[in-house]
Amino acid sequence: MGKRGYWIASVRIDDEEKYKKYLDYVSGPFGKYGGKYLVRAGRSKVVEGQGRDRNIIIEFPDYDTALACYASAEYQQAILLRKDASINDIIVVEGHGLW
Repeated sequence: MGKRGYWIASVRIDDEEKYKKYLDYVSGPFGKYGGKYLVRAGRSKVVEGQGRDRNIIIEFPDYDTALACYASAEYQQAILLRKDASINDIIVVEGHGLW
């Protein structure tokens, strides 16, 4: 399998109701760019360094598509929906799909 693009996010949610609006909306941009959740809000424990309440990994067909999704007008609108509801660290990385 070729190289994929991934979003790795660490999130602290401060307002669940506002964040739910983001979650309801964001399936559109993710679907358009072929993104699929690999990890979403399961149990986690920081064993080194710092972390946040929720960790998410989203796989995209490739690195450029992962970046294009983040830069898209649709996702920029999504950012506005979560802006006052959460604090997010998001990185985009290139890696090999393992499945």
